[in-house]
Amino acid sequence: MLITGLTATENPPARWPFTLPAVRHLTHGVKLTAPVTFLVGENGSGKSTIVEAIADVCGINAEGGKAGTRYASTGTATPLGKVLEAELTSSGLRFIRGIRTKRRAFFFRAETLFNLGQKVSGLYGFWEEKLTERSHGEGFFTVLERMVSGPGLYLMDEPEAALSFGSCLRLLGLIDQVAKEGGQIICATHSPVLASLPGAQILELGDHGIRIAEWDELELVDHWRRFLVKPESYLRHVLDDG
Repeated sequence: MLITGLTATENPPARWPFTLPAVRHLTHGVKLTAPVTFLVGENGSGKSTIVEAIADVCGINAEGGKAGTRYASTGTATPLGKVLEAELTSSGLRFIRGIRTKRRAFFFRAETLFNLGQKVSGLYGFWEEKLTERSHGEGFFTVLERMVSGPGLYLMDEPEAALSFGSCLRLLGLIDQVAKEGGQIICATHSPVLASLPGAQILELGDHGIRIAEWDELELVDHWRRFLVKPESYLRHVLDDG
């Protein structure tokens, strides 16, 4: 484990993102208890906001990228990043805040991955292939397999965005392998496939704030289960009968 807890050290004025229950919950602190942590919840619940703030704390560009490079964030931190503190183990201090060239941390952000690729593809320490010459799914795995490997901190924001069911299973295997090699993964996801990883900690975000959850109790899983059994029970609420 590299990060064992997250705490927002101040309670700023009532403005976004501090109006989000999950962000407010961080003032009480959240413990990370497993090498893999999944943040799940509806759009707007604060998953990406929290992962971005962790990136800020760890010196990684909140838009996505690697720690310890000239692409690491050098500007103003995100609002939450300014007040978030991470409890680091001795390994965490070494991999995240140690000698610049020895830092092992990467933020895989689906939303900005191809913009990042235009800057760093082909540079030393990154990947050789041009992401624009591959499908979205192939491009994702080009980066994942090159940048997510061995001990280190790996942040992910909706990595399943361009992946098929089979590719999600492939990513699940990669995450498990990296965790067994001493890496720590914190992943914001909508994927019930990824969240099913045995032994992972699942934090469910919502109006309640943040709570530890079991996979088969997740609202996300319940909706998918019901939809696959009887899709018309959902479709009738969104399709125009006329």
